[in-house]
Amino acid sequence: MKATVKDIAVCAFLSAIRPVVQVMLGFLPNIELVSLLVILYTLEFKRKTLCVIYVFAVLEGLVYGFGIWWWMYLYVWTILYFIAGVFRKNTSTLLWALISGIYGLSFGFLCSFPYLIMGGPGAMLSFFISGIPFDLLHGAGNFAVMLVFYRPVRRVLARIARYCEEGGQTG
Repeated sequence: MKATVKDIAVCAFLSAIRPVVQVMLGFLPNIELVSLLVILYTLEFKRKTLCVIYVFAVLEGLVYGFGIWWWMYLYVWTILYFIAGVFRKNTSTLLWALISGIYGLSFGFLCSFPYLIMGGPGAMLSFFISGIPFDLLHGAGNFAVMLVFYRPVRRVLARIARYCEEGGQTG
């Protein structure tokens, strides 16, 4: 499938939102909207979300450096994309809050695999254990963020997706 100018513009718009909201909430430990956006982008924009995920990963590397932590950005958000795809037909706010919360709880474990490769099981385990307090915050934050923002943000993104599918025609 060939990308159109409209597809590129949509991906650029969606990609620009993610780092902005990440920086806005950067003062809060592991409270973020990125998980919410990956889930909702997947539900509304389907495969375009993969472009957004990898643009975000590259931007993160350019801003913060391409350290060992960066490699996990290439797969952790893709995992969430696939999870959202599996449950895409569900509209329960509570289910999405649970999925997002569990994802937040497991984030440190998912991010520990580059440390396994680079430093062995001890490095992976120490990275994972040292991050447990942040994973607890991340899980609780993801759960709460999804409960509060799932419906309103999904409505806005659904309108944008419809607008894009209709070729920019307003009704």
